[in-house]
Amino acid sequence: MSRNFELLQQAGRVEEILPSRSRPVPSRNGIEAQLALDAPTHEEAIKLVQRVFLLPGASAPRAVVVSAIETGDGASWVCAHAGEALASQITGAVCVVDANLRSPSLHQYFGLENSVGLTDSMLHEDSIREFAQRLAGGNLWVITSGPRSVDPRAVLTSDSLRSRVVELKKEFEYVLIDAPPLSRYSDSLLLGKLADGVVLVVQANSTHRETTRKAKESLESANIPIWGAVLNKRTFPIPDSLYRRI
Repeated sequence: MSRNFELLQQAGRVEEILPSRSRPVPSRNGIEAQLALDAPTHEEAIKLVQRVFLLPGASAPRAVVVSAIETGDGASWVCAHAGEALASQITGAVCVVDANLRSPSLHQYFGLENSVGLTDSMLHEDSIREFAQRLAGGNLWVITSGPRSVDPRAVLTSDSLRSRVVELKKEFEYVLIDAPPLSRYSDSLLLGKLADGVVLVVQANSTHRETTRKAKESLESANIPIWGAVLNKRTFPIPDSLYRRI
């Protein structure tokens, strides 16, 4: 059993396992999306959002940053699928935001143009919805990164971004924010302070245990709640006794 899984059991109230299986779906505007899931994986995505966002009472978060520990752990993949799963469970509007200005990819997952997005919203006073693309026939909205070349840290520490996050929480019932990996950048810490906390994504048999521990400690030192941990691309068996604790 992966020692990362043991560490993730201490990370927060939620631990989920999402195998990475998807297939292409019909294109939007000639761009092929990458979001269709097989039934078991879709069910795992639904369980994740139910445990993070749909907890009874007022303590559940409304805006969460999804961050990998290391590059390639699959945070963008998890963020995109969690957004679709959450939108399927509620009637209110859900918004997925690409704040990974280092390596944006959510527009590719959803098959959208990246002509206008988050970086543009920093320069204009229009409603945040003017920069969001609504997926046809649903309650899911996507704000891509935007095409502008900017200094990511300057954007993430700006008063403009702070006000935009506040606006996102007013305009949408739930917000999921894709962020760069914690082991390489401080972006997730900056975003986590603006949002209600973080969901960590770790790749099974790949992410280093010590790196995971340091990332967890960094979030705790910054008083950023860890709402859950996703063990992505799991291939080894996990005993039933551990499943019962999830």
